[in-house]
Amino acid sequence: MDQLTQTFEERLQEIEVYLDLLDALERQVQQGPPRIGGAAITAQQQKILYSSVYLQLYNLVEATVTWCVEAVCAAAAEKGRWRPADLVANLRREWVRSTARTHLELNQDNRLEAACLLCDHLVQALPLIKWSVEGGRRGNWDDEEIRAITERLGCELKISTDVYKGIKRPIREDKGSLVLVRYLRNKLAHGTLSFTECGDGVTVVDLRDLKERTALYLREVVAAFRAYIDGYEFLVPARRP
Repeated sequence: MDQLTQTFEERLQEIEVYLDLLDALERQVQQGPPRIGGAAITAQQQKILYSSVYLQLYNLVEATVTWCVEAVCAAAAEKGRWRPADLVANLRREWVRSTARTHLELNQDNRLEAACLLCDHLVQALPLIKWSVEGGRRGNWDDEEIRAITERLGCELKISTDVYKGIKRPIREDKGSLVLVRYLRNKLAHGTLSFTECGDGVTVVDLRDLKERTALYLREVVAAFRAYIDGYEFLVPARRP
């Protein structure tokens, strides 16, 4: 198993373990109030525990995108093998953005310094070194944002029909899986929704279904990035090994 896939599966397993705990808790509730150390777990506490799954799932989404994009940058800078001219147009554009810092508000001196750095790199035909791609706004990742970043990099994102339907099917408040996870995570993070309210009316079956739909989609995202990297699709055809 490659490192990218392994890291994803390990992080997903943490959510699985947490859901196992909630499952055991829910079974005990059917026999009476569950107790820990002699104290009963209240319905409010149970809802708070359930709502935490949305945070875990969103963290998995954002982390997965970050790992995938970082893996592309690392592959492009591997052992100084490649130069900016070797990159496909989409990715070269991102390298220019990163090196010239065009996405940042800079004063005149810093903007000139960034431009000179870019110029020196191109004039001297220097190899690519460690760099990064500016991603989307933190807290804003869903399936549409993920598709947008793959298009920016020139990575073809192929999502199977069943998986695509799965993440688009409305679950709550007329929102599909990843949109719902992002929406609830942000409302919890900004305090506009309490953890109790978020977990109200939710079951472990609901949470497992949401987790599964999210996981299936993210696995195909990881697979798309792996194909992009392993096939050297980040390079122009003439430079691919």
